Amino acid sequence: MVHCPHCETELTEADDVEFLDMDSTTGFFTASKRFYLVGCGDCGAAIGSGVAGAM
Repeated sequence: MVHCPHCETELTEADDVEFLDMDSTTGFFTASKRFYLVGCGDCGAAIGSGVAGAM
């Protein structure tokens, strides 16, 4: 069983979490990667993150 470490909500389906695309642009430089934050769909706590190649 997977659960949110903050609110203990059981995470069983894709809709139980939300993926937030963090802005990959800072100042004059544009990153070649996209940064993602995974949040609990119930309480909004950050429970993970990831990086993906940008197009």
